[in-house]
Amino acid sequence: MPRRRNDDELNSAAPPEEEELPRHLPLLPVRDAVVFPYMILPLFVTREASVAAVEAAMAADQHVFLATQQDPNVEAPEAEDLYPLGTVGVIMRQLKMPDGRLKVLVQGLARAQVSAWEATTPYFKVALEPLAEAEAPQPGPAGEALMRSVREASEKILGLRGMLSSDVLAILSSVDEPGRLADLVASNLRLETKAAQAILNELDPLERLRKVHEHLGTELEVSTIQARIQSEAQEEMSKTQREYYLREQLRAIRRELGDADERHRELSRLRQSLSEQGLPAEVRAEALKQLGRLEQMQPESAEAAVIRSYLDWISDLPWSTASRDRLDLKKAQAILDEDHYDLIKVKERILEYLAVRKLNPKMKGPILCFIGPPGVGKTSLGRSIARALGRKFVRISLGGVRDEAEIRGHRRTYIGAMPGRILQGIKQAGTNNPVFMIDEVDKVGADYRGDPTSALLEVLDPEQNYAFSDHYLNLPFDLSKVMFITTANVEETIPDALWDRMEVIELSGYSEDDKLAIARKFLIPRQIKENGLGPRQISFSRSAVLEAIRSYTREAGLRNLERELGSVCRKAARKVAEGDKGTFRIAGQNLHKYLGVPKFLPEEERGEGEVGVATGLAWTAAGGEVLRVEVSVVEGKGNLTITGQLGEVMRESAQAALSYARSRAKELGLKKGFYEDLDLHLHVPSGAIPKDGPSAGVTIATAMISGLTGVAVREDLAMTGEITLTGKVLPVGGVKEKALAALRSGLKTMLVPAKNHKELSEVPAKVRRQLQIKTVEHMDQVLELALVGKPAPAKAQGRGRKKTAPRRRKGKQ
Repeated sequence: MPRRRNDDELNSAAPPEEEELPRHLPLLPVRDAVVFPYMILPLFVTREASVAAVEAAMAADQHVFLATQQDPNVEAPEAEDLYPLGTVGVIMRQLKMPDGRLKVLVQGLARAQVSAWEATTPYFKVALEPLAEAEAPQPGPAGEALMRSVREASEKILGLRGMLSSDVLAILSSVDEPGRLADLVASNLRLETKAAQAILNELDPLERLRKVHEHLGTELEVSTIQARIQSEAQEEMSKTQREYYLREQLRAIRRELGDADERHRELSRLRQSLSEQGLPAEVRAEALKQLGRLEQMQPESAEAAVIRSYLDWISDLPWSTASRDRLDLKKAQAILDEDHYDLIKVKERILEYLAVRKLNPKMKGPILCFIGPPGVGKTSLGRSIARALGRKFVRISLGGVRDEAEIRGHRRTYIGAMPGRILQGIKQAGTNNPVFMIDEVDKVGADYRGDPTSALLEVLDPEQNYAFSDHYLNLPFDLSKVMFITTANVEETIPDALWDRMEVIELSGYSEDDKLAIARKFLIPRQIKENGLGPRQISFSRSAVLEAIRSYTREAGLRNLERELGSVCRKAARKVAEGDKGTFRIAGQNLHKYLGVPKFLPEEERGEGEVGVATGLAWTAAGGEVLRVEVSVVEGKGNLTITGQLGEVMRESAQAALSYARSRAKELGLKKGFYEDLDLHLHVPSGAIPKDGPSAGVTIATAMISGLTGVAVREDLAMTGEITLTGKVLPVGGVKEKALAALRSGLKTMLVPAKNHKELSEVPAKVRRQLQIKTVEHMDQVLELALVGKPAPAKAQGRGRKKTAPRRRKGKQ
């Protein structure tokens, strides 16, 4: 079986003397190579027909016709399986192998083509037609440039292969015929059989040289990449060997300097530290096992660094270290009162925990959840609780966290793995019973990396967290002694399973009196100190604080109020820094000099009641808010337009309100079929803010009926409640927050569903004294209390029409 030897030598031979080539020769099929004229090639001959062809050639004049198979996988080729154009060659040498194979060395002489098949057994014998090469004219500038380009590319390829020598350069330079140069270079290129046969078939010398030049470009690029890969591999190997040699030298130097004993001492200290930690039996066994592995490893290995970091974490965690609780209830009460104003329910819960802890030292830590709008003191309350208990305080925030590994940690198989934030916080605290605050549990996300809230179930479940397993440690850690406190702004986004594991305490917003007391006791002294002022350099009157609360902030919490007070202190600090030595007395009359134009109008500057405009109350993550609902009635065809970026629930409330108005048309003094000639446009201002929820149902109905009847709505009244088609008013949530929002906005009366009556006890007494809260069961009661006068039929009007009936007298509202 003829096979081409994997040899990269530049095969060349001097052209034989001109002689008449035989016209009838035995054919030797070549499986995977194309033989070019003047090419010397060793072949292994294994097939019987090929051996017979070689023997016949050797018995004659040693000439043979070399033809390439179209498919090298064909074991017994027929005439149609061979390319008809091949090369007449001469067998220069023959060697018979012990296994019966022949090894022959052949040299190509000239191109020829099969003209007839004379015999196919026992070997192929063919009649040939010699193909004379077209005489190439003397190469012009273009031909000479092409030949130079082929020579240079060949030299580059041979140089990249490490085969370039002076003999090879001499051979390339000595060939001055385009066809001969093309055959010489093609015979040494690693071409596919089809590409090589196409070059052999080309009889025009210059065209053949152009084809070879095209293949040279591809081969040069491949050879360049191959050389670069080999160079990089060699450099990497040399670098590894060099590092190994240097490490061995460094190890020998350390032995001479006695540093080997230092590592032994370091491992001994680590062993002693693990022994003194008071580790649980399971943890101790795993730690000693890993320490034994570390002692057997080379200190420079990557795995040794991983194990050392793992043992450091085990050694640093407070497995048995706990802080003693301060069980003096009176002192704890004093600390809580010192740090926070009001918050009676929270303080009572902490004192109850201390009382039970005093009677039962082995009780598990509670898991509390503070829910309330921003700025009401949820996080600072956690610090105060830790101070009252005499425990360390740790805080993490999970807002936007989407990776479960943030809670449970990464497995040690990953590069840069480390424990989750729970164990990181425990290590930071240095005790196994800190007050651990987890903020923003309502803003945890989830994606393909897992659900962090599911991982929190194990952390916050008293029946499971005594054996919390972090992926990094893969050992149980007792979290049952930790007092976990979570915070959230809304409860809707907290999963039910997580909600079930926590004791929820709601922190609503502050009333005006609460803000005044907190500002004078906490906020003002803190801002004076933070801005480098003294108590004698600046003072705030009661009227100044009230003005800041009423005209510059409108929020459930205290953040904006503290920000405004800080702005006043900064302006005063600047004047002191510029040399002003006077005392700055801030009063309500001069507050605008420091804070600018008031952001909110006081009650006396509010406009009068309007037709089609009602005031509702909403409950958001930021606390209670006032919501204005506007309805405009115009001539039309009975369409209802809704704007203001309202959600699906509010849109359904609007449809229910319109249906209720149509069902009560006679009682409201509206003509039959009134809606067929009118269009209603419902709008809620602040259109850039999405709004949704059922509690605006009674407000929408009141505004709609006001617009249809032409009777104005009381401007000092706000309402909340869900409406049904029959006019019933259903209960809603957030009554306390809505009451505070109504009071902040200067409203005097608030209508709430009768079924929310039990929740009114949670509204502070000060708020109930300043805000008249009335309960309603049906929409008829709402209209009676909200509309200024009796409903009367009205024609279509635009929004903003003034009330058409006199206002109610006091005492008859």
